[in-house]
Parts: sequence; C-alpha cells; structure tokens
Amino acid sequence: MALVLSGKDYAREVRKSVKERAAGLQGPPPGLAVIMVGDDPASSVYVASKERACRKAGFLSRVIRLDESSTEDQVLGRVHELNRDDSIHGILVQLPVPAHISPDAVAAAVDPAKDVDGFHPVNVGRLWRGEKGLFPCTPMGIMGLLKRHDIPLEGKNALVLGRSSIVGKPMAALLLRENCTVTIAHSRTVNLPAMCSRADILIAAVGRPRMIGPDWVSEGAVVIDVGMNRDENGDLCGDVDYQAVFGKASAITPVPGGVGPLTIAFLLENTLRARTGCFAD
Repeated sequence: MALVLSGKDYAREVRKSVKERAAGLQGPPPGLAVIMVGDDPASSVYVASKERACRKAGFLSRVIRLDESSTEDQVLGRVHELNRDDSIHGILVQLPVPAHISPDAVAAAVDPAKDVDGFHPVNVGRLWRGEKGLFPCTPMGIMGLLKRHDIPLEGKNALVLGRSSIVGKPMAALLLRENCTVTIAHSRTVNLPAMCSRADILIAAVGRPRMIGPDWVSEGAVVIDVGMNRDENGDLCGDVDYQAVFGKASAITPVPGGVGPLTIAFLLENTLRARTGCFAD
C-alpha cells in the first residue's frame, strides 16, 4: 500500500514554523505585496488566499489591483515603487497577466532579493549554479515534502514530466542538487510512457487530467502529482490516475491535498527568508 504524502499536513507545519519565526523578529514584520492586473476569477481566489495566509502568519500584506488596460510601463512602475519600499520584502505579480504585458519583463523588474516567486533571471541562475537564492515555491515545497518523509533521493532516477519555468525546470534543478539522475520529459517525448515507467521518482506537471496510469509507473515508484485539473464531470483531479496508480506506487500525493497547499506555505517561507536574508541553499 502506498504512503500518502499529505501536502496539507506539511503545509500546516511550515506555516506554524513561519509564524513562530516571524513573531520572534526584531523590527518590522515580513511584508508581501501582490500586484494583480485585471480580474481573472481564479487569480482573484488565489490572491485572496495569499492575503489570508499573510494575516494568519502575522505578515504585512498589500494587494495592488490594476485595471486590465494598464500598460506594461504602468505595471513596471508599480514594481519599481515596491522595490524601493522598505516595508515590503517580497513582491510578486500574479499570473496570468494580460497579453500585452510581458511576464518576462515583469519578472526581470523585481528586485532579486524580493523575488519570492523565484522567477528573476538572477535567481534562476543561482538555482542552476547551486548557489543560495529565492527559488520557485511549488518545487521547493515538493522537495521539502520528500525530505519530510525521508524518501531517498541520491542516485535515484527522477523524471519530471513538464518543462515550465514555474515547476518543471526548477524542479529538475533542485533534484540535481540532491544528486538525482534527472530526465525532463514533455508532450513531444518519444515513448513517453516507457520513459516514465523507468523512473524511481516521477513528478507529473503537465495539466492533463489522469494522463498517467499504472502502465506509466514502475513498481514502488514515488509519484508526485502537481496537476490541478477538472475532469469531464467537473471534479478536481490531478495528472495521475490516483486510484489506478495507488497500488503500484510506494508513495503518492493526492489531489486535492497534496502539492497544492505547499505553494502558499512556501511563498510565506520565501517572504520570511527575504525579510531575514537567509536564502535557500
């Protein structure tokens, strides 16, 4: 029977630790600013969740809502204001942004020391060079979850299914830091099921409902499902067919309650680290 890796439980631990460490600081509390451009419904829900999480942790929370018609220069101007604001230690621009605004330009405008999303080219470079920095929240949460359960990493064959700059690529870099042998696969990979079935650790981040069945998974593999999808019935599900894979995996994350809760928990962790200057290894 597979070990269920509860991100919900781990996120609760991380939030408690963050709150306690923040309460012990001398001086101002950690401050997080979120810029939201437009009124995307999913983004609105997520931003509200971040606000609540900040309040519960004792953080300063600021949300800057800009009209969808705002120009790129206007958005960048607000970023530069926050870069100069000593009460703000973490800055993120909620994605997606309207099509006329470049996400790359926005990411590059954020002070790397306040880049709690880990998207700035400086932090990306630090990640791949093995240096300290601020790194993307979801991959950091996954690594913490694996270590919390003492899952062996060194020397293991890890396959990351998905190549986004938010999850797939930084996840691969973090696994390399732990001396895994890492493969990045994607929708155009030849013989994709066979590739996945050779992995000791399989991390799925492709956004396709229940794409990964038992034939894609090796006996005893650790399966991390990053997907958050709706199936044909409108039910929330991951990229992995959880019920079908459960009996074959040695450990697996559920959806919901697996990776999802870790993202905001590690956003708080990154904001605290930005406040104290104690960046991740």
